[in-house]
Amino acid sequence: MPASTPGDSSAYSEPVSPQTSAGSTARQPKKLRSRHVTMITLGGIIGASLFVGSGNVIRSVGPAAIISYLIGGLLVFLAMRMLGEMAAARPAIGSFMEYARVGLGNWAAYLVGWLYWYFWVGVLAYEAVLGGETLHEWFSFLPTWAWSLILIAIFIGANAVSVRTFGEVEFWLASIKVIAIVVFLGAGLLFALGLWPNASFSIPNLWEHGGFAPNGIGIALTGVALVIFSYFGTEIAVMAAAESEDPAKGIKQATSTVIWRILLFFVGAVLIIVMVVPWDELPEPVSVATAPFTHVFSLLGLPGAAVIMQLIIFTAVISVLNSGLYSASRMFAALAEQGFAPRFVAKRSRNGVPMWALLASTSGAVIATIVNYAAPDSGVFDFIMNSAGLVALFVYVFIALTQMRMRQKMTPEEAAGLKLKMWLHPWLNILLIAAIAGVLAVMLSTDGGRTQVWTSLIATGVLIVFWPLVRRNLRRRRAAVTAEAVADEQQGSTVTGH
Repeated sequence: MPASTPGDSSAYSEPVSPQTSAGSTARQPKKLRSRHVTMITLGGIIGASLFVGSGNVIRSVGPAAIISYLIGGLLVFLAMRMLGEMAAARPAIGSFMEYARVGLGNWAAYLVGWLYWYFWVGVLAYEAVLGGETLHEWFSFLPTWAWSLILIAIFIGANAVSVRTFGEVEFWLASIKVIAIVVFLGAGLLFALGLWPNASFSIPNLWEHGGFAPNGIGIALTGVALVIFSYFGTEIAVMAAAESEDPAKGIKQATSTVIWRILLFFVGAVLIIVMVVPWDELPEPVSVATAPFTHVFSLLGLPGAAVIMQLIIFTAVISVLNSGLYSASRMFAALAEQGFAPRFVAKRSRNGVPMWALLASTSGAVIATIVNYAAPDSGVFDFIMNSAGLVALFVYVFIALTQMRMRQKMTPEEAAGLKLKMWLHPWLNILLIAAIAGVLAVMLSTDGGRTQVWTSLIATGVLIVFWPLVRRNLRRRRAAVTAEAVADEQQGSTVTGH
């Protein structure tokens, strides 16, 4: 189906393909309930990047890391609001890939869809490796690679049964993470106020030890480049809401509550850490035992803090593995339905699960995992991880551009009737794109950032090389559909005439 043209009367006259519209997928009796979508929204992005990685940001930026997380969260919130406007108007399982096709054209959908899938292949490999290493530490009778493959197999099963099973598993995994964060915030606040046993008033840690921004406020802006990737994954809630019992309600809920989730879980947790522990006394988070959350729990006097955090982080790892398999398989199926991938990949089971897409997405993670163990010095695994580094930024830019384009093609009446509307259009879109350009500039100024930029551009270049072949296939597919429609019409005319 071709992308909308500038002359279309409505941005939603051809919103998404029938195959990927919510509510019209092949035989899907079990859908996500409201509580599933709520918990996916609340806990979908809580992972090791918060529990462990926040320590590196704080040690680099100081208490001003709060500003880094606030700015990063604001950018993600704007992108989610833009996505929410489009998704509430017409939910689609392919979400932003589908809207990019309608708003910008097939080339945009092709690029953003494949890059997003490629990102999750790398994440699945990383989480499988991390989960395997954790299980090997606990149960050393099996090697780490075996535990990694066992984890992958378990979550293939969880995703293969039905979307409801995925939602149920993610509900309980996310619940554990949410409970851990709530306990951390509550107990940490009491400790900082001096209301915890053997604690003293420690809020001045925010401005003592060199000040709020000991390394300068510019470092806080640089920190945005580090934290914005921690938020990537919020869009899963919108994709999941499209397969819920009430897609419009679920999408509105997911996009409207994301800012409170970011403020509470990310900004709130970092605030507690820098109030309880002087930023320059925070241990380097080289393991779970030295993670900032573990350190704060130990100060609270909780026995077995390291073990508790190891269990929580393991839960976070397998939660990402579960949601990553869901997200990757849905995106791959949407790519196939639009002709950007082999058509058989879009085939769904009786429960509406795209099994071929699920297995294909997993095979990428399995190959990357095996390569990491069989040839750890080959650099293949590192390339996959680094080359997916800019996908979050690419996706946010595509979302901003697509929402701008689709709003431009709407009539004033259609814009007024939107169920969820982006504010200050198009100025906040421009602000988001400019901010992402700033993050990219910051990344180019660091060695690690430059590696991610260049490897990501290589991966994108490979996709661009294959685009002419994909475009030719799309034209043949469109011609075949047109010829079939003409033949059916002629056959109908012949029967009527007879």
